[in-house]
Amino acid sequence: MNRPTQLLLVLLVPFLAACEGIPLHLGAAPTMSPAAASAPAAGAASAPGTAPVAPVAAASPAAQLASASTSLDAGTVVAPLVERRETLTATGYAVISVQNHRNPAQQRLLAIRAAKLDAYRALTEQVYGLKVEANATVADMVVQNDTFRSRVEGVIFGATLVSITPAGDDTYEVTLTLDRPVVQDLRALYLSQMIAKAR
Repeated sequence: MNRPTQLLLVLLVPFLAACEGIPLHLGAAPTMSPAAASAPAAGAASAPGTAPVAPVAAASPAAQLASASTSLDAGTVVAPLVERRETLTATGYAVISVQNHRNPAQQRLLAIRAAKLDAYRALTEQVYGLKVEANATVADMVVQNDTFRSRVEGVIFGATLVSITPAGDDTYEVTLTLDRPVVQDLRALYLSQMIAKAR
C-alpha cells in the first residue's frame, strides 16, 4: 500500500467511525451485541470440550478500513474530524453592479444566484474540507515567490435556504444551513466513492 493511500485511510477511519459507531482505534474489530456473541452459529455444532463458535458478521467498510490501516504506525492517534455542531451554516456574498446585464432587476437576480452559489461553496468546505497547496521560494534569505492554491470538491444536497438579504447598497447576502444527519450522509457517500476509486 503506497503512502498516499495510507494517509487517505487514516483520514477516512474517523469519519466512518462516527457514521457507524465503531471504536476509533486503528485495527479495532467491529463490536457485537451480547445476544449475538452468546448464540451459537446456525447449523454448526461445536465439538465436545470446545467453546461454541460465535457467528461472524460481515465486515463493514469502516472495519475494512480500520484493518487495512494497521500497516501504519500502531501508536498513531487519529483525532475525530467530525463536526460537533448540530447545524452547519454558510453565508455567500455577491456584488450587484458587476453582474453582466444592463437591466438593474436582472443584475439583482444574478447577484442573488451568485451569492447562493458562494454559500454552497462555503458549505462544501465545511463538510468535506478545503485542500490547500502552498509553494514558497526563498533566495538569499529573501522570499521570491509565495503562492497558495485552494480546491474544494463535493456534493451538497438537503441544504435549507435561510435568508436572502441586501448587505449594503450593492451586495446581496445568502445564508444556507445543513443539518448534521445530512452532513453524515454526505460524508458517508463521499467516503464510499473514495474507497471505490482507491481499489
